[in-house]
Amino acid sequence: MSIPRRALLPALVFAVAFLTFWPGLSGEFVNWDDDVNFLANPNFRGLGWSNLRWMFTTTLMGHWIPLTWLTLGVNYVLGGMAPWGYHLGNLLLHAANAVVFYAVARRLLAAGTGGERTQGAVAWGAAAAAAVFAVHPLRVESVAWVTERRDVLSGLFFLLAVLGYLNAVERGAGGRLDSRWRAASLGLFAAALLSKASTMMLPAALLVLDIYPLRRRGVGLAVLLREKIGYFALAGVGAAVALVAVRQGATVTGYAAYGLGARAAMTLYSLLFYPWRFLWPVELSPMYELPARVDPLAWRFLLPMVAVPAITAALIVLRRRWPGGLAAWVYSALLVLPVSGAVHAGYQLAHDRYSYLSGLGFNVLAGGGIAWLLDARARGRVSAMITRSATAGAAAALLFLAAASWDQSKVWADSETLWRWAANLDSECAVCWNNLGHALSGQKRHPEAEAAYRRVAALRPMTASLANNIAIALAGQRKDADAEAMLREALRLDPNLTGALLNLGSYEAQTGRFAEALAHLRKAYALDPRFSGSVKELAQALVAAAAAERKAGRPDQAMALYQEALTVQPGNAQARDGLEALSAGRPADGLGR
Repeated sequence: MSIPRRALLPALVFAVAFLTFWPGLSGEFVNWDDDVNFLANPNFRGLGWSNLRWMFTTTLMGHWIPLTWLTLGVNYVLGGMAPWGYHLGNLLLHAANAVVFYAVARRLLAAGTGGERTQGAVAWGAAAAAAVFAVHPLRVESVAWVTERRDVLSGLFFLLAVLGYLNAVERGAGGRLDSRWRAASLGLFAAALLSKASTMMLPAALLVLDIYPLRRRGVGLAVLLREKIGYFALAGVGAAVALVAVRQGATVTGYAAYGLGARAAMTLYSLLFYPWRFLWPVELSPMYELPARVDPLAWRFLLPMVAVPAITAALIVLRRRWPGGLAAWVYSALLVLPVSGAVHAGYQLAHDRYSYLSGLGFNVLAGGGIAWLLDARARGRVSAMITRSATAGAAAALLFLAAASWDQSKVWADSETLWRWAANLDSECAVCWNNLGHALSGQKRHPEAEAAYRRVAALRPMTASLANNIAIALAGQRKDADAEAMLREALRLDPNLTGALLNLGSYEAQTGRFAEALAHLRKAYALDPRFSGSVKELAQALVAAAAAERKAGRPDQAMALYQEALTVQPGNAQARDGLEALSAGRPADGLGR
C-alpha cells in the first residue's frame, strides 16, 4: 500500500531525523550524569509500585521528571541495561518531534501570510523548517545523551501542546478558543512539565504566537491573557516545583559568588549564544564552563551586552517589514530565560541542549525563506534558475548540517571520547579534565588519570573531591605514601567526605592500623550507609580487626567486633564463622581480610 502524498513530507522528515543520528545508537552510558542516573541507580529499573513511587517523588540531581522516569522504566523492562535501547528511545522521540514540528510550522507559515502562499510552497517550507530542526548539530546533545530523555520527551509534549493551541484558535469562533482543543493543549502542557520543568515558558510563547503570526491582537490583550490563565497556573506550579527540586537535588549558584552584574552578563551571553550557534554550529562541546569569575567587561561578555540590545532594537525597527524576525528573537529569549543567569545551578555557562525548544523560531524562519522562494517561483516573480540555485544551496546546507550531526554523535560514543573532545576544544575547562580523569581511572589507566586530575588542580583551587581523585590515581600506581598524604589533605579540606574516609580507612586496615581505620570507616558509614563500599569496607575491617584481637588473645574484643560486623552486614560469612570459632574455642588462623 503506497503512502498518501500528504504523508510523504512528514515521513521524509522522520527518516532524515532518524538516520542522521544513527551513530548514537552504538553509544554507551557516559560519566556525565548517566552514571548517577542509571548505572548506580536501581530505583528506575522496573514499573513496580516501589519504582513508580520513587519516580513520582525523587528530585535526583535537581529534577522532578516523573514522566521521563516512566519512559526510562519502560526501557529497562524491554531491554534491561543495554544502552542502545535507551538511545533508540531518544532517537524515536526526536524523530517524532520533527514530524510534529512539521505540522506546527505548516500552520505558522500559512498564518504568517494570511493564507496567501500556495499550499505546496507552505508544505515544502514547513518540511525545510522541520528538517533544519531535525538534523542541526545543536540537537546532538539532546538526542545522543541518554540523560536528556527529558529533553526529547518534554519537547514532544510541548510541540503537541502548541499544535493543540493552534487547533483551538483555528476551530474557535468569534475570536475565542475551541474549548476541547484548549483542554487538550493544557493536558499536554502538564505532561511537558512532568517531563522537564523548562517547558514552563509555553504560555509566554503562545502570547508571542498570538501577536505574530496568528495576529490575534484584535480580540484584546485582556482576552489573550484570560484564556492563558490555565497555562500560567500550570507554569507557576511547575516553576515552584522546579525550584524546590533544584534546591534539594543540586547546588544552586549563590549570588555571593556571582552577583547582579555577573548574572546580567551571564543572561545576555545566553541570549546571544544560541542564535549564534544556530548560524555557526562548529566546535560544539558538552561543557561551556562557567568561569571562576565573570568579568562583565571581558570581551566574551561585553560583546553580548552590546549586541543583544542592538539586535533587539534593529528587529523592532524592522518589525513591520519582517515581523517573523522579532517574533523568533523574542521567543528564543523567553525560552532561554529560565536556564540563563537569574537562577543558576551547575558548572555551565551554556548548554547545547537548551536550544532544543528555544531555536524553533529560527527554524521556522529558515522554512519561511524556502516557502517565499517557491511561492514567488509559482507566481512567476523569480526565475527557475534562481529557484534551482537557491534550493540546491539549501539542500547542500542541510546535508552539511546532517553530516556535522553524524560526526558529532560519535563524540558521545563513550566517556573518554567525549571528554577528550571537550578538553581539546577548551584546554582551560576544569570539569572536562576532571571527567576525563574519571574515565581513565575507570579503565585503570592511573598515570593518565593522575595527569588529568593534576591539570584540574592547576586550573582551579584544590578541593576535597579532587584530592580524593588524585589519591585514587596514586594508589593505582602503588604510590601508597603519596596517596595517603593526599587522602589526609582531602579530609583536611572536608572532614566529612565519605569517599576519602572510606579510602583512607581501607588503606589503614590493609596496613594493620585498625584503630585509625575503624574510626574513619565508622564515620563514613554513619554519614552515608548507602554510599558505595561503606558497608563492605567497614565489615571487612571489623572482621580483620577481630581476627587480630583473637590472635592477640583477646576473645572478648574479637567477639564484639564480629558482632558489630554482623550488625553492619548481616550476611558476612567471615564474621559468622569467627563467632562460631570463638564459641568452639578454636585458635585464630589469620587476620580474616
